[in-house]
Amino acid sequence: MSIFTAVRESAAPPAAVEMAAGRITAATLEWRGSQAVVAAHTSELLPDGALVPSFTAANLHDRAAVAAALGRVLERIGKPRRIGLVLPDSIGRVSLVRFAEVPAKAHDLEQLVRWQIKKAAPFPIEEAQVGYTPGLRGEEGQEFLVTMARREVIEEYEQLCAEAGAHAGLIDLSTISVINAVLAGSAAPAGDWLLVHMAGSYTSVALMRGAHVIFFRNRAADTDGTLADLVHQTAMYYEDRLKGGGFARVLLAGVTRGDGATLVDVDQVRRTLEERLHTTVDVADPRAAAALTDRIGAAPELLDALTPLVGMLLRDREKVPA
Repeated sequence: MSIFTAVRESAAPPAAVEMAAGRITAATLEWRGSQAVVAAHTSELLPDGALVPSFTAANLHDRAAVAAALGRVLERIGKPRRIGLVLPDSIGRVSLVRFAEVPAKAHDLEQLVRWQIKKAAPFPIEEAQVGYTPGLRGEEGQEFLVTMARREVIEEYEQLCAEAGAHAGLIDLSTISVINAVLAGSAAPAGDWLLVHMAGSYTSVALMRGAHVIFFRNRAADTDGTLADLVHQTAMYYEDRLKGGGFARVLLAGVTRGDGATLVDVDQVRRTLEERLHTTVDVADPRAAAALTDRIGAAPELLDALTPLVGMLLRDREKVPA
């Protein structure tokens, strides 16, 4: 799935870059037969406050510092001319909408989506960048996963990349890219599953039914309540409102990456979730979708950083090169 993707940019990019509050990371893939392999990766820390993800306000507070870091990252992965860009969840709003009847024309469908979500926008809907992808279809109609961001915010990132010589043709949110990495893996969950994605300044939870998002919630790190409370509320919603029959898997992502901040104790977080959900919690591992070369060590911090990048590079991939 992809959110802010134009039809003309349907081809997978040669490189992926994630821009987060504390760092910029990037990776490229190569193919060895039918196996995707991480060919190169790099990371660059950002000064405190240089990039502050926001839904409504400017994100780049020290543009020169962020531009310099981006330039160094792109230099180290071969100066790609086209990239997939992964952005923090907090720059957008994710929602699910359902229509009993779906317009046949793409333009009409886009207008219907915009009309449906305009009340949730704290700015005129004309200023919004809106993306949507089909979800589950049931007796009550077709569902769509919709993401809305302020166009000026998206353009901040696009212009920064363009000045560095890279066209950001594909743009997705970080948790969507983590989901894509899981779906591209060799053991993608077939039933209902839960993803908990912690990213330093926010936590997102996504309830999945196979390849489809059926619930999504993003919460800022400074919001009242614990992670256990957030997950418990999500699990109750799943059981009561979505008539869930239990999770085939529960996955945790992002906890060791921390966007440049203090690292979280992954074992403690896993134990907390396992006690609350009464099931095993696994850490998302990009190696199920893309192998690492012999020279790349598999430190937990690296695997966390690579997961959304691999998801971007393998998004919507159903077939691999022969």
